[in-house]
Amino acid sequence: MNCIISEELKPKLLEKKDIFPDILGQDKVKYQLRSTLMCGRHIVIVGPPGIGKTTLAKSVAKLLPEIKVNDCGYNCNPLKPLCPNCRKGEKKKIKTITGLQRFIRVQGSPDLTVEDLIGDIDPIKAIKFGALSIEAFTPGKIFKANNGILFFDELNRCPEKLQNALLQVLEEKKATIGSYDVDIETDFVLIATMNPQDSSTEKLSNVLLDRFDVVYMDYPETIEIEKKIVKIKGVDLGINFPDNLLHYSVAFVHELRNNDNLEQKPSVRATLGLYERAQANAKIKGSKAVSFEDIKEAIFSVISHRIKLKPSIKYLQDPLKFIDEEFKKFLEENPGFSSDKEKRSEVKG
Repeated sequence: MNCIISEELKPKLLEKKDIFPDILGQDKVKYQLRSTLMCGRHIVIVGPPGIGKTTLAKSVAKLLPEIKVNDCGYNCNPLKPLCPNCRKGEKKKIKTITGLQRFIRVQGSPDLTVEDLIGDIDPIKAIKFGALSIEAFTPGKIFKANNGILFFDELNRCPEKLQNALLQVLEEKKATIGSYDVDIETDFVLIATMNPQDSSTEKLSNVLLDRFDVVYMDYPETIEIEKKIVKIKGVDLGINFPDNLLHYSVAFVHELRNNDNLEQKPSVRATLGLYERAQANAKIKGSKAVSFEDIKEAIFSVISHRIKLKPSIKYLQDPLKFIDEEFKKFLEENPGFSSDKEKRSEVKG
C-alpha cells in the first residue's frame, strides 16, 4: 500500500535505537508496530486497559515531520490538492502542522455517528451556498487526518453503521459523500485500539478486521519495568517511597493479574494509584516517607473497582473481601512487606 506516512517514517523505522522511548519494555510490540508501519498498513493494538496503547500511538505521531498544508479543512498538499475547493484553484492560506498536529483522535462510542467521522452539512453555509453545494459540507475526522494518523480509540465501541462507513475508506482510500455524489480521497494510517475484555462493546465484523493488521500488547513484562513506569508517570508529592515498599506494592498487583479467579485484572493505573495515594496518605500525616500502613490504607480504594471476579466466585465474595483475603495471603508469603523495623524507623524520622 503506497502511503505518504510510511514513506516519511521509513528512515526512522530503520534506526537501530528505540524510537518509542515513551513506552518502557514491550520490545516485541514495538517491533511488530515498526514492521506494520513500514508497509503503511492500518493497525489495531489489542490489549487490556491502562497499558499504554494510546501513548504508543502518539509516539508514532512524534516521529512524523512538520509539513505544509492548505488551510482548507482537508490538510491538502499544496502541490497535490484533493478537496473540491482546492482543486478549483481557490487561493488558500498555507499553514505548517507538526507531527502531533497530524494525529487526529476519535473516541469510540455507541453515540458516534457517520457524520462525526466523514462530515456533515453546515446549516449556515447551506443557506449561503445551497444545501447540495460542496461548500456547505464540513469535513469530519477522516479528512482532518489526511496526510496524518487517524487514531481510533476503542474501535469496538463504535456502532455497526459506522464500522460500515470505514470499509470504503480503508479499502479505497476515499470517502463517498452521499448527498453530493462526490468521491474525496484521503491518505492516512489508521491506528486503532481494542480492549478484548470489554463485553459491552459491538462485535467487529470480519470484513472490517480484514483491513487491519493486529498487534497484541499486554501488561509490563516485569516488576522492575513497572516500577520505572510508576516513577516516571506517577505524581511525585515530594514524599520518599522506599524502594522495597514500592517493589512489594507493584508485586501485589502482579500477583492479582495472575489470579485465576479474576475476569478483569488491575491495570498499570492501579500501581500508579497505589504510588500516588500512599504518598498522599503519608503527606496528610506529616510523614517524610511512605509506610506500610499508608499503602494498606489505599489498597481497597485503588484496586477493588479495577477488578472483576469470575462468575464462579462473584456470588460468593465481593471484590473488597476478595482483595482483603488476597492481601493477607500476600503478606504471609512476603512478611518483609509489613514487618521491617528499619522501614518503620525511617518513616518516624
